Amino acid sequence: MSYGVNILDQFRRNAEYVDKILRGAKPGDLPIEQPTKFDLVINLTTAKALGLEVPPSLLARADEVIE
Repeated sequence: MSYGVNILDQFRRNAEYVDKILRGAKPGDLPIEQPTKFDLVINLTTAKALGLEVPPSLLARADEVIE
């Protein structure tokens, strides 16, 4: 099970920062941003190998389930 930032969203945000810098903005003047999109990924194969049972309610909330 993993809960972390959405990588695709992070790449898009980074591209926006690079664009602003290339257009002349000073990096020190740009605000620090926190991630806003997170993904929950559950690996059922690993959970089964560890003898863990993942509740259906948690599976329903997962963004990705690896079987």
